[in-house]
Amino acid sequence: MPDEQEPAATSTLPIPRPERGGLVEPRQGETLAQVQILRAVAATSVALRHAQHDAATLGSQVGRTFQAWNPIPWSAGVDVFFVISGLIMVHASQQLFAKAGGARLFLSRRIARIVPLYWVVTTLYLAVASVAPAFLNQSYVNSRFVIESYFFIPATRPDGIVQPVYELGWTLNYEMLFYGLFAAAIILPMRWAVTMLLTTLAGLVAAGRLAAPLPEPFAFWTSPIILEFAFGAVIGVMSIWGLRPSGFTRACVAGAGLAALMLAAAFPEISTGLSRPLVYGVPAALIVWGAALAPADRRHEGLAARWSTSVGDASYALYLLHPFVIRAMRIMFWRAGLAVLLGPWAFIVLALATTFGVALITYHWFEKPVTRYVRRLLGVGHGTRPELRQFPAAYPKTE
Repeated sequence: MPDEQEPAATSTLPIPRPERGGLVEPRQGETLAQVQILRAVAATSVALRHAQHDAATLGSQVGRTFQAWNPIPWSAGVDVFFVISGLIMVHASQQLFAKAGGARLFLSRRIARIVPLYWVVTTLYLAVASVAPAFLNQSYVNSRFVIESYFFIPATRPDGIVQPVYELGWTLNYEMLFYGLFAAAIILPMRWAVTMLLTTLAGLVAAGRLAAPLPEPFAFWTSPIILEFAFGAVIGVMSIWGLRPSGFTRACVAGAGLAALMLAAAFPEISTGLSRPLVYGVPAALIVWGAALAPADRRHEGLAARWSTSVGDASYALYLLHPFVIRAMRIMFWRAGLAVLLGPWAFIVLALATTFGVALITYHWFEKPVTRYVRRLLGVGHGTRPELRQFPAAYPKTE
């Protein structure tokens, strides 16, 4: 998913001193190593869900019974991503709060990070769907719907579902909403900005419930799932203020979140009737809390940790590209007779391994250079060193 720690812009003001032992300026990557690993796990969980679906189809084609393994709801990886997004946007924007030009810098970085790969993937999806619609289970192209999909406007598909052309893009529609609200709040000091952000998100959800049913895109924009960004923003503030609970406490909190997800998977007839932020979002927030508030001096030197961090860096590409890779692998398994020879679980392992490779290659050879190029086009590249100045604001002082 599209989250990363942004390099801080040049500021003409000194970094604030700690407030009552809380507010500190973290070093680059200080608290994000475990979050990066968690991003890798979250992206893999979403890919595993889709791989199991294709494995079941493959099994039925060769007359094999496939039993899915779902100890947790794998789709909750999306909720983990939303919480992480709220966390990282606060963490990465510390020097942008209450600065003239901060909102433009923030939005420009987000556009450079999200739009290029999403547009490429959407275009690829349209190309494949127009040539071989059965390959992607897609048989329609509506010009207005396509335009709305490219510009992150929630719209109802011709079949009645509120999703963009490329279905996974529904999460990016929420991300773009959050980025817009964050940019509007960033003109304030951090504590007031986060307060405004939380109030706005809660107000949107309340308005959506009071005024229901709303037409699209307003029904989409007022879904309770947007509260998961608020959970992450609060964790981001905790991280910046230097909250570092003990390892035992963090393990217990994260374990409680994992246990809650396991209960949701064990009792789907109950969990499906409850609000998603409650069933998936709160457990996701507990897990992210445990990962994000690790001690600042904690290092991850093991091979598995380094590999997971690399996959976390490429999690956006992994999320967007895994359906293409998994579907292509399924077709290859079927045509090569490997489904009978190796079975569905071998397909899942090989499909995920291939997906990791494609995601890492895409991240290093497309995402990074294209993001740098687009940032330069937007005037926010590393070489431009934008200068930020404090707003002459009339809000209450925080020091």
